Amino acid sequence: MDPDATTPPLPEPDALTRRFWEACRQGRLDLCACESCGHLFLPPGPCCPRCWAMRITTRTASGEGAVRTFAVYRRTYHPGLPQPYVVAVIELREGPRLVSNVVGCAPERVRIDMPVRARFENVGEFTLPRFEPAGPEKEPS
Repeated sequence: MDPDATTPPLPEPDALTRRFWEACRQGRLDLCACESCGHLFLPPGPCCPRCWAMRITTRTASGEGAVRTFAVYRRTYHPGLPQPYVVAVIELREGPRLVSNVVGCAPERVRIDMPVRARFENVGEFTLPRFEPAGPEKEPS
């Protein structure tokens, strides 16, 4: 089997997202922050989606959040993504939402509003933000 076949699909950073992926490599979730109105947002973009200002900086998020919606995949769509796995929309404590995986617990234990926290996993040449339960759903280590 081709060695790349076992690596899941990975991001393709561009000029706007490169800083986000570098922060992940350093174990941080960096959000875009508008210097004009203070709005925090993801994904990174050239301007603020609220006020259209072009003065964008970054702010490091706490990494804490909650599951807002999720799906459990019980079929293998890619050899690098063995089933079952959970894809979820995570709302960060700071407000922005992102799509990621919930790991560290059985898929059956994931629920809406479940508190989670970021953990960073090396996959290929990337460090991906994934989320684990921050409450009783976490499986004992």
